[in-house]
Amino acid sequence: MKRIVSICPSNTEILYFLGLDQQIVGLDNYSDWPSEWSHLPRLGPDLDIDIEKVKALEPDLVVASLSVPGMEKNIERLEQASLPYIILNPKSLHDIPQDILKLGRALGLDETATRVANRFQIELEQIQAHIPKRSNPEKLYWEWWPKPVFSPGKHNWLTDVTRLVGATHIFEEIEQESVQADWETVAQKQPDRCLIVWTGIPISRVRKELITSRPPFHGKKFATPERIHILEEGWYCRPSPRLLTGIKYLAHLLYPESFTIPDSNNPFQDNRIQ
Repeated sequence: MKRIVSICPSNTEILYFLGLDQQIVGLDNYSDWPSEWSHLPRLGPDLDIDIEKVKALEPDLVVASLSVPGMEKNIERLEQASLPYIILNPKSLHDIPQDILKLGRALGLDETATRVANRFQIELEQIQAHIPKRSNPEKLYWEWWPKPVFSPGKHNWLTDVTRLVGATHIFEEIEQESVQADWETVAQKQPDRCLIVWTGIPISRVRKELITSRPPFHGKKFATPERIHILEEGWYCRPSPRLLTGIKYLAHLLYPESFTIPDSNNPFQDNRIQ
């Protein structure tokens, strides 16, 4: 039985969907889902993994990532320690099933991985097919970080998510994975809604007043409380099958007549209103 370590939350979630349990022997500090794995040894934050703790677990495979800038030093330390590893580095929504397949191959779980990847793709297609057609798509503003502003660019899964649900994103034409901007620029672009998903910050610590009180946002329609949505970071900032929950919740926000609130524990459960 292989001993597996995950040093990134999205990788941990993919391992869960591959049906692994007894093989997982250690996780980064931010892997908080599934709750059944909360007892596992912790190896430090995903940007600063304690490689000595990883070595002590004697893993057969470390599942690493480059999805966040700064993770490169984890890879360097794994190399220096001669630890076996695989890197997942998804950029787009459609990279996620490819990563599922890649990890499945590495673990000898090709059949399971193919089933999970295919189901993920089918869910995306079913959601998209159920999105109502509107002549004026809603313009969304995604916020990963408040100051300086960080938001997805063209080459990012959240821009893919936005298009899948029939909306547009105010920075979707910028040829980058992420965009650094400021509050004035956001206000000038006049989005219809603000979607707040501060990376690594629990939803309980983010208040709407922190958004509405920004001077450039004063008097703007998009900055009214009903148009500001504080969302679960784990549903949007992690490229794993749990993104389906986020997509389904966003579809519910935009089209409540067509989608119900999704089951937060089962991203594959259908929330379409027939």
